[in-house]
Amino acid sequence: MDKKYKLILVEDDNSLGYLLSEYLGMKGFVVTWAKDASEAVLKTKTNVFDLAILDVMLPDLDGFELSQKIKGINPELPFIFLTARSLKIDVLKGFSMGAVDYLKKPIDEEELVVRINALLARLVKDEEQEVQVSEYEIGDYVLNMDNFELKHNGKPIKLTGKEFDLLALLAKNKNQLCTHKEILTTVWDKNDYFNKKSLNVFISHLRKHLAHDPKLSIVNVSRRGFMLRVEGE
Repeated sequence: MDKKYKLILVEDDNSLGYLLSEYLGMKGFVVTWAKDASEAVLKTKTNVFDLAILDVMLPDLDGFELSQKIKGINPELPFIFLTARSLKIDVLKGFSMGAVDYLKKPIDEEELVVRINALLARLVKDEEQEVQVSEYEIGDYVLNMDNFELKHNGKPIKLTGKEFDLLALLAKNKNQLCTHKEILTTVWDKNDYFNKKSLNVFISHLRKHLAHDPKLSIVNVSRRGFMLRVEGE
């Protein structure tokens, strides 16, 4: 790890907080440990972090409420929830709050590090692409990010705003899986059942728009997400 990423860990359990902060420190991260929401808010105001790791059950404020306070201070700071609560409604609530991941206790330290590294690598990749890429070549198509326009052999194809955002995400990750969670939180800002139904409709629209090039396909990876596949690349 070349860059020393700065993490804020919010965990009120002394044993777990100490264990995680020490382990993450050994793995090359710079860790600030806060034991409650009030301390976390103060540290977020006075420090710059790359990632927040939030326990859901805190003594003064739950992690969901804390995440919104942190977003008010630094809207760009990604966060992961740690929780013993495994009900589906809690998991969905976490993602609807904007979480990039949700880990259930007991925490496997190695898995946590793998997920953190994968997340940070993805965020860096997205930032680099946003800076450098003004258009994507997708087979015989060109998606122009400046003009919000899709063209096939120079002929414009009209897209709705959501269709453009969805195709842009798939194009950024061409030949790679985009999970349902990633798509819904990026394009719809909310990961829920109703938006998942809408997603299927928009995928159908994009397949029709891309039908002029037989090398292109949007593959449904069962129960996981979608992939924009380009044959020969």
